[in-house]
Amino acid sequence: MSLNDKVILITGGTGSFGKKFIEIALSCYHPKKLIVFSRDELKQSDMRQEFLKYKNYNLLRFFVGDIRDKERLMRAMNDVDFVIHTAALKQVPSCEYNPFEAVQTNVIGTKNIIECGIDNHVQKVIMLSTDKAVHPVNLYGSTKLTAEKLMIQSNSYVGSHNTRFSCVRYGNVLGSRGSVIPAFRKQAEEGVLTITDKKMTRFWITLEQAVCFVIFCLENMEGGEVFIPKIPSMKIVDLADVIAPDVPKNITGIRPGEKIHEILLTKQESSHAREFDNYYVIEPLFPFWQSIDAGARLPANFEYKSNKNNHWITKENLKEMLKEI
Repeated sequence: MSLNDKVILITGGTGSFGKKFIEIALSCYHPKKLIVFSRDELKQSDMRQEFLKYKNYNLLRFFVGDIRDKERLMRAMNDVDFVIHTAALKQVPSCEYNPFEAVQTNVIGTKNIIECGIDNHVQKVIMLSTDKAVHPVNLYGSTKLTAEKLMIQSNSYVGSHNTRFSCVRYGNVLGSRGSVIPAFRKQAEEGVLTITDKKMTRFWITLEQAVCFVIFCLENMEGGEVFIPKIPSMKIVDLADVIAPDVPKNITGIRPGEKIHEILLTKQESSHAREFDNYYVIEPLFPFWQSIDAGARLPANFEYKSNKNNHWITKENLKEMLKEI
């Protein structure tokens, strides 16, 4: 099952992921309709202009709306086949300062997505999650963990509607809005880079890789999985050296709610996960799930952690990657 001849709605569709998804969907597939659902009318207006150059631009629809507004979501999901749920409050400090807002969007908003998806007989709903949902140490991660749990468990009460729900969990997106790369570049112009800890490592994935992986998961999901791509790790100090080799570095110490290393798959989850060539799948522990007879079982106490990765981005790799960002 591909994106061809499907009506697809993407929440938070004016973000970095949404733009790249629309670009790939219009260039490589033949969807029936693409619906961009987001709150910001200015970003939607800018996006309209950006995609006017595509000959199949007429497939795009723009819905101004908030995932907190269930009535608006019900209207937007009418006759939709696939939903890609990317909308969220993502900034850690903002979520800490505005906890009720984070819960309203990331948790209640996800609940609305689920209920509207079921009631509209949507075929598949897939949610973008984050490494911060694993052993969360801040409110953002806690809300995304809750959203994951809601999304997966929803497969057990769809009844005769046959809507299926899954999640994709990955690390930092190289060059996306709010990532460390534009922050480092701005700091380089100001004359000093701030690094919280020299030992810090991060998982990295390019925007195009993220979109292609989500499309793959959307096409292959059974409902109930958490998909995790195998992606490289990088040392933050290496990134700083490549962006600004001659600029002084100020070590500030780890910030509240920040981890030195990231985890995408925990020891506990590995007991009910499978490994494939390019990704892992966490299987749900619920009666609705029939275990897939594919992939390899993981060894006891396996964890997928950024500082224990077999695949690393070198400084030379970074130099090449940054040329495109």
